[in-house]
Amino acid sequence: MRQMRAAGIDAFGDAVRMLDLPAPSSPAPDEVVISVRAAGVGNWDEIVRVGDWDVGHRPPLALGVEAAGIVDAVGEDVTGLAPGDEVLTHPLPLRYQGAWAEWLVAPVALVARKPTVISWETAAAFPVPALTADQALQEAAPVPAGEWVLVHGAGGVTGGLAVQLATARGATVVATAGPSSATRVRSYGARLVFDYHDPDWPARVRDAAPGGGGVGAAVNAAPGGAATALQAVASDGRLATITGDPPPPERGVQVTDVYVRADGARLAALVETLAQGRLSLHLAATRPLAQAATALQDAVAGHASGAIVLMLQPSPS
Repeated sequence: MRQMRAAGIDAFGDAVRMLDLPAPSSPAPDEVVISVRAAGVGNWDEIVRVGDWDVGHRPPLALGVEAAGIVDAVGEDVTGLAPGDEVLTHPLPLRYQGAWAEWLVAPVALVARKPTVISWETAAAFPVPALTADQALQEAAPVPAGEWVLVHGAGGVTGGLAVQLATARGATVVATAGPSSATRVRSYGARLVFDYHDPDWPARVRDAAPGGGGVGAAVNAAPGGAATALQAVASDGRLATITGDPPPPERGVQVTDVYVRADGARLAALVETLAQGRLSLHLAATRPLAQAATALQDAVAGHASGAIVLMLQPSPS
C-alpha cells in the first residue's frame, strides 16, 4: 500500500510528530484527491489535537483543516475539476486524513479553484480565517452598509479579514489591535484603531460611535475578549464571537458563538475577492512539514503576527 508523509498525532493529546500513513485510494464519486503543496496552521489545530473539535476522523490523525494543492484524481461524478487543477479547501468533516499530509481527500463541493495570482502559501492559509470572518460578520452585521462595526482583535489574521470585509461592504469599522499591528489594521480600512492594552478602550469606542451609545455590531476575534467587546456594543446590538467565549446576553444584545462552517461556494467567492486585490492576508512564517510541532506552538502562543504555513512541496520557480 502506498504511504504518505504526514504530521499529526497517534492519540488525542499527544505531541505532534511525523507519521507514515496509508495514502488515499481511488476517490469516491463526489471526491477529489489533492496533492498538497501547502497547508495552514492555526490555533484551531490545537483544539483538534487535544480532542475538543470533532473533525470527523480519529487518530492516528494527520492534523490540518485547510490546504492548497493540485488535483491528483477525481471521482466519476466530478465534472467541475480535473487532474492538474490548482485548488484550495477547508474540507470538514474529513473524509480521510487532515491537511498536514502529502495527499488530502475532499468532497468537490468544498473545493474552490486557486487563482493563479495567489501564492500557494496565501491560498493555504486563507480558507479557515476567511470563512470564519465572513460568517461572523454575517451574524453581527447582516446588512453592514452604514453600520458601525467593531472588530476586537483585528491584528490577527481572522480579525484583519473581518475588518476588510466589513469595510468593503460599506461599514464604518473601529478596531482594536496592538501597537505593532495598528498601522496595518488602518490600511485594511479601519477608521479608528484602539490599543487593546488600554483598559478604557470599550468606553472610547462607545464615545466614538454616533450618539455615544456604542456600536451596533461587533466581531470578537480576541481570545477571552468577548465579554469586554460586549461593553462597546449599543443596547439591542449584535455581537459575534469566534473564540468560544460567548458572554451572557445583556441589554438586548444578540450574542452568537460562531464556529467555522465548510462552504465551497463562499470560499470561491472570497478567494476571487482576494485575487482582485480587495482582500489581503498577512503571512508571518512558512515552515517545512517536519517543523509542524513548532509551527503549531507558535500559532497557539500568538508569537506570529500573521498566518503560519507548512510547505509540503517547494513552490515552482
